[in-house]
Amino acid sequence: MRNFSELSEQEVLALAISLEEEDERTYDNYAHYLEANYPQTGAVFEAMSAEERAHRQRLIELYRKKFGEFIPMIRRTDVNGFMKRSSVWLFRPSAPDKIRKQVEAMELESRRFYRKAAQQTKDASLRQLFDDLAAEERRHEAKASRLVDEHITPKVSEAEDEAHRRLFVLQIVQPGLAGLMDGSVSTLAPIFAAAFATHQSHDAFLVGLAASIGAGISMAFAEAASDDGSLTGRGSPVLRGLVTGAMTALGGLGHTLPFLIPEFHSALVVAVIVVAFELAAISWIRNRYMDTPLLRAAFQVVVGGVLVFFTGILIGGAG
Repeated sequence: MRNFSELSEQEVLALAISLEEEDERTYDNYAHYLEANYPQTGAVFEAMSAEERAHRQRLIELYRKKFGEFIPMIRRTDVNGFMKRSSVWLFRPSAPDKIRKQVEAMELESRRFYRKAAQQTKDASLRQLFDDLAAEERRHEAKASRLVDEHITPKVSEAEDEAHRRLFVLQIVQPGLAGLMDGSVSTLAPIFAAAFATHQSHDAFLVGLAASIGAGISMAFAEAASDDGSLTGRGSPVLRGLVTGAMTALGGLGHTLPFLIPEFHSALVVAVIVVAFELAAISWIRNRYMDTPLLRAAFQVVVGGVLVFFTGILIGGAG
């Protein structure tokens, strides 16, 4: 993958064409899945698809004038900083409230992209087109939100808190949850392997302390380097790195601290109880903020945790 700042003007324009084509087809899919129960809303998305098609044609016309007929295929997956989108074909939305977050995220990302592209280019005609498209995407975003809101009941309408919640999830919850899951699960094997190999609380504590802090540092740098947040809206990479690193270390330290108890078997029992609470907390957070069904979240987390846990026990016992 390449950084956005490394792209030439030709490559930025080719990427914009690819993004508009993807958005156009996404809106076509939304229209198709909504037309049965919400024909009026389906028609709205057909119109939005037509607008994205017009955007793409304007971009192609300018590309031909400046760079000729050949347009390299540059996709969002080739460039750092774009949010990963769920496939509409797999997602298959059945009601307007199910696609609201997706649409708002799409338009926000497109607006950020065009603003960034306009700042990066030195060509006046390119900058003008990117600025115009950024303004149109802003109107698009407001229009989509307003039209979808018409079909959302008061019980699920929390417009005044939604924007704040999305930012909080993007910038804090997601990196924090990734760190907590990594710290809680990945450190189980070395800690419990050391515990069952030595039957010494002190040895298990030292291994757990090293594994937790080491994992926290590693995850902090990995998250901070993943993207700069300029296109995704995920916020400061430093903040995300700190959150991820702190939660990773916390996840490992949770079942490390019980081994401060000198009596080994008591420490082991307390550590196992802490692990159970950690896995339950992760399941609850995924259900609360990631819209993952609680049973599915619990099953996924518990199965992974138990496999790693018994891996540590088997290796420690063999040692």
